[in-house]
Amino acid sequence: MIDELLVEADHKMDQAVVHTANEFGGVRTGRANPGLLHRLEIEYYGTRMPLQQLAGFSVPEARLLVVQPYDRSAIPAIEKAIRESDLGLNPSNDGTVIRIQFPQLTEERRKELIRFVRQIAEEGRIAIRNVRRHVKERIEAEDVSEDEIRRAEKELQRLTDEHIRKIDELLEHKEAELLEV
Repeated sequence: MIDELLVEADHKMDQAVVHTANEFGGVRTGRANPGLLHRLEIEYYGTRMPLQQLAGFSVPEARLLVVQPYDRSAIPAIEKAIRESDLGLNPSNDGTVIRIQFPQLTEERRKELIRFVRQIAEEGRIAIRNVRRHVKERIEAEDVSEDEIRRAEKELQRLTDEHIRKIDELLEHKEAELLEV
């Protein structure tokens, strides 16, 4: 039973790392990244749909993102959703595709984004520590020897440290990406 709890803890901690990585993907850098638009939903014929179901993406240049709608009639709705999002992007269209030019980030905006990604990383670490706390409580409630409990807690701490290290590596990579000029 304890081994099952540890496997469950590992899985939930992996999910926290993946969620944190996805959150990092939604933070704009000076470089074009289609992942920024994945969380956008478009009002299309009275239904809210994810943008990736309505269009394809390409990055022909480092700071240019091209959105190719599958249906040209969706261009105004897509353009409106991008413009009204909190991404600070200004799309333009030529009737067939939407082009999004990514402006150079200012030093002040970079520092603000770094504070934001550090906050996201801390939330990921907290999620991992919460998984550890819940699993530890369940391990202590098991009817096994003190040695088994100590062994399981040691393994649980190793898993926690490993997953927190992964989040720290993701944060380090994202900070370097944000500081890149």
